[in-house]
Amino acid sequence: MLEGTLTALITPFRDGEVDETALRGHVERQIEAGVNGLVPCGSTGESATLSYNEHHRVIEITIDASAGRVPVIAGTGSNSTREAIDFTLHAKHAGADGALLLSPYYNKPTQEGIYQHYSAVARETALPLVVYNIPGRTASNLSPETIGRLARIENIIGVKESSGDLDQIAHIVARCPDDFCVVSGDDALTLPLLSVGGKGVISTTSNIAPDEVAELVHRFVSGDARGAREIHHRLLPLFDALFCETNPIPVKAAAATLGWCEDEIRLPLTPITEPNLEHLKVVMKDLGILR
Repeated sequence: MLEGTLTALITPFRDGEVDETALRGHVERQIEAGVNGLVPCGSTGESATLSYNEHHRVIEITIDASAGRVPVIAGTGSNSTREAIDFTLHAKHAGADGALLLSPYYNKPTQEGIYQHYSAVARETALPLVVYNIPGRTASNLSPETIGRLARIENIIGVKESSGDLDQIAHIVARCPDDFCVVSGDDALTLPLLSVGGKGVISTTSNIAPDEVAELVHRFVSGDARGAREIHHRLLPLFDALFCETNPIPVKAAAATLGWCEDEIRLPLTPITEPNLEHLKVVMKDLGILR
């Protein structure tokens, strides 16, 4: 369920509330474009500013709208192990196929603490789990040794790697079983990660260009490395533009520019600056995304 291209979904808002109609439309758009799975309530989905009820509802809407056509890996992480277990149990009961959990943030646990955190969630929920390593947001880095230990837990099926360290990623792939999926959390590193044995990407960019991101991964795993490289080079300006400010500020602005949702983002994030918005529009026009 973790191979290929999975979209880290934005959460559309309207007048301060979750825009259910826009979210359902976005899910349909992603599936029609050929993505392999959906990940609601991650960083791109502004999970940090969703209330508990909104968090639950976004997951429920995504599962209902996808109607079993692609796997749904629900974001259920927290810096509280008990809360992460509660979020994950809700996702399981709602019908999610798995859960994505970022390492506990702010607390700065040791490697043993991180291991025990994931072990507890795995034990209490018995749902397929994906570890999420994103040191830039959590202030802790999962070592290859710790991920290797976690990979031996039956229902921990993979890791979303956003450390930006290809050497570390290669060591993780080498240390883990073949059926343990290492996927990229950085769009610009998807192709390099695939080259060292990764299995796919949980992508922000696929919110805006789902067909091309999916094709990049498909071409590489099908043996067409040159074709994958051509798509990667074509998308580089979009990767850059979509991360010119803190994610998901630019991708939310891009979706709004396309008329897919309102240009509404929650504090403490603020709307994209005008110069960056104009540059983003130019890139989207150059790629034929915006007409």
